[in-house]
Amino acid sequence: MAPEIHMTGPMCLIENTNGELVANPEALKILSAITQPVVVVAIVGLYRTGKSYLMNKLAGKNKGFSLGSTVKSHTKGIWMWCVPHPKKPEHTLVLLDTEGLGDVKKGDNQNDSWIFALAVLLSSTFVYNSMGTINQQAMDQLYYVTELTHRIRSKSSPDENENEVEDSADFVSFFPDFVWTLRDFSLDLEADGQPLTADEYLEYSLKLTQGTSEKDKNFNLPRLCIRKFFPKKKCFVFDLPIHHRKLAQLEKLQDEELDPEFVQQVADFCSYIFSNSKTKTLSGGIQVNGPRLESLVLTYIDAISRGDLPCMENAVLALAQIENSAAVQKAIAHYDQQMGQKVQLPTETLQELLDLHRAQLDKKRDDFCKQNQEASSDRCSALLQVIFSPLEEEVKAGIYSKPGGYRLFIQKLQDLEKKYYEEPRKGIQAEEILQTYLKSKESVTDAILQTDQILTEKEKEIEVERVKAESAQASAKMVEEMQIKYQQMMEEKEKSYQEHVKQLTEKMERERAQLLEEQEKTLTSKLQVSKCITLWFVFLFSVCSS
Repeated sequence: MAPEIHMTGPMCLIENTNGELVANPEALKILSAITQPVVVVAIVGLYRTGKSYLMNKLAGKNKGFSLGSTVKSHTKGIWMWCVPHPKKPEHTLVLLDTEGLGDVKKGDNQNDSWIFALAVLLSSTFVYNSMGTINQQAMDQLYYVTELTHRIRSKSSPDENENEVEDSADFVSFFPDFVWTLRDFSLDLEADGQPLTADEYLEYSLKLTQGTSEKDKNFNLPRLCIRKFFPKKKCFVFDLPIHHRKLAQLEKLQDEELDPEFVQQVADFCSYIFSNSKTKTLSGGIQVNGPRLESLVLTYIDAISRGDLPCMENAVLALAQIENSAAVQKAIAHYDQQMGQKVQLPTETLQELLDLHRAQLDKKRDDFCKQNQEASSDRCSALLQVIFSPLEEEVKAGIYSKPGGYRLFIQKLQDLEKKYYEEPRKGIQAEEILQTYLKSKESVTDAILQTDQILTEKEKEIEVERVKAESAQASAKMVEEMQIKYQQMMEEKEKSYQEHVKQLTEKMERERAQLLEEQEKTLTSKLQVSKCITLWFVFLFSVCSS
């Protein structure tokens, strides 16, 4: 079991000094020790809107992150508090509290835009905190979201013709879930005389206006960015916790001294975050732990300090280089240790040495094959979630439970399958994971088929047989692919073995030739010495005889 990290309070992770963002080595040291997967929740918003209070509640404390009680912005940079996750065993909850946006003393908003972008890049759940209702003023204050395409890149070499807002698929794949918290909300949740939930209120507020004027574009831009970049959205409203004059003492007050409605709203918010916030995951289904989060912080801060844009692809590559290098060194050390324990030189035969050598390599190869398979499964499962979740929502909403709905459903399903196949780097589990997913949805497909009143009973029977035939064909294809993968693995094993035998034999031949050469030199030297001694005795004998 991985050791838990116990931080008694928050620590500055990214310092903001005179507009320069610098990572704090002490905070990075704490991250480097967290081997568990991390769930990262970041909160941003205008200063003096009560962000820190919510983060303290998520940490299970009344005090910790600085609340501040004046018009001065307290939190500078990004502060971190790592605590054991209350609902996910073997996970660490990383809370990131950011400095308040819009501080008049900063002079410009460039620094705020970087803080906003970093909070998005580092988190798995992104909380935007604001006061009052979602009106045009609130949207204008959220213009930082429109800056994201100018602050973040998903690829190191983006398409110059790519439309930054319209084509946001790359951002969606690694952007966090979005939660909007509305503080001191005093209106009734309704629209056009109809009551709304908080989530419906958010969707209503994000509706686009029709028109092409500059005013229409400015109205739509932040809404469009939120809709495109953050496919999963949630909203919470909070009543005023207590009379305005006592807000400065909020962290000292107990729950029973606060408005009961507000206390329940905070509890609902915390429960949602604990239950629904996902593990921070990179492209390819790579789960982030403490050292990986540390690497992301350093990579992004380094890019900003150089005047570059933080790039997700480069961050993943940098992370891979670090971990690959460490893995190679670890593998070499393990190989040396195992061979040193099991080999007693000299061996009786070359085959004895090769067998021991092969056993070590086969074990490591099998480990990497297993890791590769698991990485492919994670990547494909994550892709399926992103690609097919809109269809699942449409099914739940009853979109296809109507005459003609079955054909619409099948067409949409085929379109999404095509989109899945077009995604790169799915790995060796791509087909198996897809077919398993589709098989799990067969009951849904059957239900839509049976409720479609346009199709005749005969057409339904034909369609059922077609689906069965496709399922059998897919299963046969999956078995064939598994056989091919197994054959490829065995061929690679044999090829690798023969290559190692060749290398080891060549090495031993070189060493043997070198040994023979040294022996020949030694023998030649001894012969020369012997010849000299013989000549010396002949000389002495001739002298004595004369």
